[in-house]
Amino acid sequence: MNREEKQEIVQALTEQIKAHSNFYITDTANLTVAKINSIRRKCFENGITIQVAKNTLIQKAMEAAGGDYAELYDVLKGSSTIMFSDKATAPAKLIKELRRTSDKPVLKAAYIDTAFFIGDNQLDALVNLKSKEQLIGEIIGLLQSPAKNVISGLKSGGGKLAGIVKTLQERG
Repeated sequence: MNREEKQEIVQALTEQIKAHSNFYITDTANLTVAKINSIRRKCFENGITIQVAKNTLIQKAMEAAGGDYAELYDVLKGSSTIMFSDKATAPAKLIKELRRTSDKPVLKAAYIDTAFFIGDNQLDALVNLKSKEQLIGEIIGLLQSPAKNVISGLKSGGGKLAGIVKTLQERG
């Protein structure tokens, strides 16, 4: 691979890193061509872009992207495959599905909206991660709940409340 080819790969990876706020670094070493093709097909079906690249090129792309990815540099050893997705949990779910029949791919690290997840033991946490929209929905639901209780209390006891206010007024 000559210098121009390496620069093209770094530039393509840099654009992917800038375009996606989520990416996973996995180990797919020693997999057969058929297995790799199967993984690529499943990634395509799930809207995940997959790229095999040398660790030094991945690191140069991270540096060129301008973010602080220093925590990920230590996992760039051995064979690395990088997965890009707009959905934070999509690659984790795919990895978990693929692991039912094989011990690979192994999660080295993930970068999700400025958060780092290092190590294969983080896979379950990533699978169960809630999207920003889900979290906002839950917060809105929690905020609406007390207000609904107060309103229903006022409606149901409207006559009762008016009677209490009237009694207090007559005393005073």
